Amino acid sequence: MDASKPLQIAAGDASGPEEETHSTAAASKAASRLPVVRLVVLGWRWPGKSLTANTILGREEFHLERAAEFCVKRETEVDGRQVIVVDTPGWFSAQDTPPSYKQELVRGASLCPPGPHAFLLVVAVGMFTDVDRARIEEHVNLFGEHVWRHTIVVFTWAEVLRKISIERYIRREGKELQWVLEKCKNRYFVINNSIFGEHPQVGRLIEKVERLVVKEGGHFNPEVENKPLDENQNPARDVQELGARPKQNSGLALSKSTEQTGSE
Repeated sequence: MDASKPLQIAAGDASGPEEETHSTAAASKAASRLPVVRLVVLGWRWPGKSLTANTILGREEFHLERAAEFCVKRETEVDGRQVIVVDTPGWFSAQDTPPSYKQELVRGASLCPPGPHAFLLVVAVGMFTDVDRARIEEHVNLFGEHVWRHTIVVFTWAEVLRKISIERYIRREGKELQWVLEKCKNRYFVINNSIFGEHPQVGRLIEKVERLVVKEGGHFNPEVENKPLDENQNPARDVQELGARPKQNSGLALSKSTEQTGSE
């Protein structure tokens, strides 16, 4: 489900005659609708990233059995829109990302000209560390500072939280995860990758992308934003690697803690 706070507020602030409200909302939704939606998926070398791309497509196109070394582009249709999805090489959790992978990662933005409408930064729910934040900053910044304006955090594996809301999880993980969300203007979405095929969650994600495009005034332009890569620049190089993959035990521990202490 879409866990965006602005959406929850909007749903609760409807006022005025019901028919007029619905008419205005429908007109606004129609005005922001894109005939083509272009997405680039970013994240670690872990199936959650490519699995999310497959969920959007509604079929298995991106292979999960091995880490991709090259960008792959596929297309689908969602509620009458053409949706282009580019899956990119995942960055490493326990070692530096090779320069060739970084070059290929940046190339992903040019595979859906004139530029992606949104970057989907896939983050698996679990213990989020300063290393995780540094890895994200290192790789997302390869596209230029303005890329954050076009980025949505997509949380996966949220099922391990059980009764804990995604908002409470974000608060509990502290400043490192909150820094990432602030860079993305608090745009995030929770996707369930165990639900495959036709499902309204994908349509809601696309609508969120469309609202981002309206808010930011268009798509990301790779020709303007791209800059030469500095192969020596790696802010996570000297930090003790703690991993960046789904940590189900951490999520279950949080859930057990909630059951014992009660909700906030």
